[in-house]
Amino acid sequence: MSARSNLKAPRLPGLGARALLAAALLGALLAPSAQARSGTHAHHRPAKPALHGNPLRAQLAFGAMQKYFYIAGSGLYQGEPFSALWPFSQALAATVSMSNIPGMKGAYAHELHVRLIGLRNYLDTNNSGQPEGTFASTLPAFDATVAPPAGPGGTKYYDDNDWVGIELARVYELTHSPSALGYAEGIMAFEVAGWQEDPALACPGGIPFTNSPESSERNTVTNAPTAELALQLYRITHNASYLQFAEKTYEWVRRCLLEPSGLYADHIRSNGTIDQTPRSYNQGTMIGAGTMLFQATGNSAYLFQARRAAQVSLSYFTPSRLGSENPFFPTVYFRNLLYLDSVTHDPPGPTLAQNYVNYAWQNLRLSDDLFVAGSPASSELLYQAAIVQIYALLSSSPKTYF
Repeated sequence: MSARSNLKAPRLPGLGARALLAAALLGALLAPSAQARSGTHAHHRPAKPALHGNPLRAQLAFGAMQKYFYIAGSGLYQGEPFSALWPFSQALAATVSMSNIPGMKGAYAHELHVRLIGLRNYLDTNNSGQPEGTFASTLPAFDATVAPPAGPGGTKYYDDNDWVGIELARVYELTHSPSALGYAEGIMAFEVAGWQEDPALACPGGIPFTNSPESSERNTVTNAPTAELALQLYRITHNASYLQFAEKTYEWVRRCLLEPSGLYADHIRSNGTIDQTPRSYNQGTMIGAGTMLFQATGNSAYLFQARRAAQVSLSYFTPSRLGSENPFFPTVYFRNLLYLDSVTHDPPGPTLAQNYVNYAWQNLRLSDDLFVAGSPASSELLYQAAIVQIYALLSSSPKTYF
């Protein structure tokens, strides 16, 4: 993934007050506790219920993720020395998804709390460690790497922040924590501020890949997930500005990145050159955004578009093509397909995702329940978190996905 241009545009009217609220809540959401940071906890942890099938496999994969990648007492995962935000966001997603398996909320409450403590390490409110003006946006958001003083901080990726925001909205649905909601709204303000209105751009509009002024591309994956986050926030707050921005970003992707084949391209450069590479997560996020827009507006055109995107995607993304991708991509794809299916009751339902993880369980799982992918095959936090999520999603109601 490459950088793209970020000519700062005016913020969407109606979101300023919420951005201020989010800033005021930054400390409250992830206030550190000695107990959480040390990894110890005196209170009695609820016993995990006896599980079978997909829930059991989710639990085993989650346990391996924690055993082999988590750095005890830090709230963080292994990397250089800590993981980047992208894989961390997926460990957070895995924890939220485990918490949504029926009967498991209490058992994973402590894990969820520790993920939020760890997330705090990526927060950068003022681009600390960088010369003033290095970045086009100085709104609070999460750096691609652990922020100073523990890490170098630096560039903020809009898609990474989307993944975090989507999970924080899910945390709010689980816990009704006002601070989780405030934080998600703060991320939304960051996304809105990245919108590109420069008429010199090819296909003006869209959110770029990073907040670096050198960023020259705008992606499906920086816009469709933003629409999903905006729709989550609209459902929670009833703030019409979120719905308006979701429609705006969704329509921009359809106008600028929808190919004649019916698949969504990866990104458009400032000069109009389009990277046509089809990736499953791009199709998935537009399927999900269209489904959520239908739910929010009742406009059946959105549902028709989501079903059309699913039909084309299912024809193109054969099991072998999905198997050649980073497991993170199919995880996003399956999540959104299952969400659409919960509304339309179209095939294939969970079959495609179930077959994917069944194959992984039989062929890509090591004896210690770590999963491998890539060439040469390796185990990574991102891969492990992806498998946890698929098993957990198959074990829970699609109503909890967004």
